[in-house]
Amino acid sequence: MAGLTRRGLLGLAGGAAVAGLAGCGRNSGAPASDGSVSLIFAWWGNDLRNAQTGQAIELYLKDRPGLAVDQQPAEFSAYWERLATQTAGNDAPDMIQMADGFVGDYGSKGALLDLADLVDVTKFGPGTLDSGRVDGKLVGINAGINTPVIMARADVLEQAKVELPDDQTWTWGEYRELAAEVTAKSRDGIFGTASPFGDKAMQAWLRQHGADLFTPEGRLAFTAADLESYFALMIDFIEAKAMPPAEVVIEDGSKSLEQSTLVEGRTAFMISWSNQLAATTKAAGSELAMLRLPSVTGKAADLKAWYHPSMMWSASSRTKHPEQVAALIDWWVNSVECASICLDERGYPANTEVAAAIEAKLTPEGRRVAKFIADLEPALGDTPPSPPPGGGTILGDVLARAHSDVLFQKITAPEAAARFATESEAALG
Repeated sequence: MAGLTRRGLLGLAGGAAVAGLAGCGRNSGAPASDGSVSLIFAWWGNDLRNAQTGQAIELYLKDRPGLAVDQQPAEFSAYWERLATQTAGNDAPDMIQMADGFVGDYGSKGALLDLADLVDVTKFGPGTLDSGRVDGKLVGINAGINTPVIMARADVLEQAKVELPDDQTWTWGEYRELAAEVTAKSRDGIFGTASPFGDKAMQAWLRQHGADLFTPEGRLAFTAADLESYFALMIDFIEAKAMPPAEVVIEDGSKSLEQSTLVEGRTAFMISWSNQLAATTKAAGSELAMLRLPSVTGKAADLKAWYHPSMMWSASSRTKHPEQVAALIDWWVNSVECASICLDERGYPANTEVAAAIEAKLTPEGRRVAKFIADLEPALGDTPPSPPPGGGTILGDVLARAHSDVLFQKITAPEAAARFATESEAALG
């Protein structure tokens, strides 16, 4: 996202959605004079994703001679800039790879098609669907599942003579104590954990206390009082030296995965997403354990875990070919043939039958993630709503300022909670 912040992207997205719906421009993909149909399919990704996507499209078109697909891959930040511009000009792609942080902005402005009656989701697993609903419409279809995890380096723990915790029963307090023990028993410069404090940990903490980040109606699902204990926990980690000092935490936050403290062996633990296991393992050059997040009580039933869509499939509300776009999305999420090409690169398939069909083809890390996700099902809580318009600002700039000021001891936990709640309410408008 070099050169463009998450906050900037969200603002651009929301503004473009409004502008795009205000005019009466055209939409690409109009039928040709010979009756054939051409769809525009846009996504962000890497070389592997681009190759897999192109191969899957080629297979889909093999038996559909009257259909063509114009492929528009891009790098992440360039993708969102282009999509905002296209939407503002009423020329959005027909099929859109969407992110949960942006689906609220585009969906709430009417820029996305309601797919509820167009795509079959009857074989999707529990907790994999509702994140794509905006204002009662299903505008995002889960393209792949991941979930928050704690990754752990066994070699750093072994050097400190500290054992892996039982992630079925560990608590946040035990996480702090274990990380502090690693710091105390390791050489200078090695700490127990990279800072776990961010949107994933905050959401987990709130959910385990009966709250959440957002309501289905797009308002805050927490109060300042709900967050005081979260920021107090952060101070406990700092004071126990369970994590690096403030300067290191801030510096590491801007570095790539390859330069992260866990990959470089400078911490034993790091919070992440499950679908990052393969990439993190490769970068670290060492096998990693994957643990559930801690809970407040130490009981699996109180974990309130959730499945997170690594990304979604959406369609432009202005597409001239809703049935053809929906058919392509339906094939993408429900076809074993497609999944056999793309595997779990976009996340573990939400369709349970498709997931089972490709499991044997996954890498060892992919199979570990598949088992982890399946085993997590009994500990799932309610599916959290996607961030509403303004939610990206809350989870980006507003949260970053709060964490930074607590790290540098500029504000207390109650002050951080009160300010975060006030600024969050303002961001939602």
